[in-house]
Amino acid sequence: MSATPASAVPGPTLAFHQVLSDDGTRLRAWTNDPDGTMTGPTVVLCNGLGTSAWAWPAFLDAGCGVRVVSWNHRGTGGSERPADPEHVGIEAFAEDGLSVMDHFGIDRAVLVGWSMGVNTMYELAVRHPERVSGLFAVAGVPGDTFATMLRPLRVPRFAAKALAVNISRVLKYGGHLVTPLSTRLPVGRRTIDVLSHSGFMFPVADPELARRAIASFLETPVEWYFHVALHTSRHPRVPLSGIRVPAAFVAGTFDLLAGTHAIASAAARIDGATYTELRGSHFVQMEHPDRVHALLLEFLRRVG
Repeated sequence: MSATPASAVPGPTLAFHQVLSDDGTRLRAWTNDPDGTMTGPTVVLCNGLGTSAWAWPAFLDAGCGVRVVSWNHRGTGGSERPADPEHVGIEAFAEDGLSVMDHFGIDRAVLVGWSMGVNTMYELAVRHPERVSGLFAVAGVPGDTFATMLRPLRVPRFAAKALAVNISRVLKYGGHLVTPLSTRLPVGRRTIDVLSHSGFMFPVADPELARRAIASFLETPVEWYFHVALHTSRHPRVPLSGIRVPAAFVAGTFDLLAGTHAIASAAARIDGATYTELRGSHFVQMEHPDRVHALLLEFLRRVG
């Protein structure tokens, strides 16, 4: 496995590394500890599909007390697309997570997951339990995510999944018509204000970081994003009976993309798991960064 030296970026302190995954795909990994001097525990972040570090305000605070290591998904954020375009599902993401851990010399760590990243971290935990010491899930479920969407609107599971899959299929094949617009869409404070009062997202703690997160997300071609999303939709529920490490779940009451009922149900099936529900949306870690981070620190103390 090879990697290029890290390069720091302006603004909140990050450093990027090039990591070679097992199938030869070059990934853009990142850490909030560019000079290796941060004290505190290390967590491996399995991020939301196609999202970036900017979606985690608390982790971008130099005094957060947690060393974070993560990566950008295949074909997004500077990570290359795989030679086999079909190798983009949750299983592939779990493999990428292991490659990133190996690159940073992490034998075992607490995994933090957001959205589809919760699928990834539970898949990794089931396949390689020796690498995982704890699981902290934010706004996500351990598999079959599409069936949990639109829960606040009381849409039945089968209908929610069918609708989400069909929308993804349309955008996979027709997204090339949208990409020229989405990749050039200006994202400013007004955009954040509108989104923050849309019901899809609630007011965020740091509008500038939210702006950067959305602008970064829109750089991914729509057709590729939904090609990957369709593959993730095939990921079944992960069997939770074999989970033997501490687990915690954080949910947003009005989350349209990962229903609270499914999240609470997953927590109930893991011995000793905790469940916390905050008044927020799918972007609860952007809306309540201090509260979510406090829950993570509490969890890390329990694990440690």
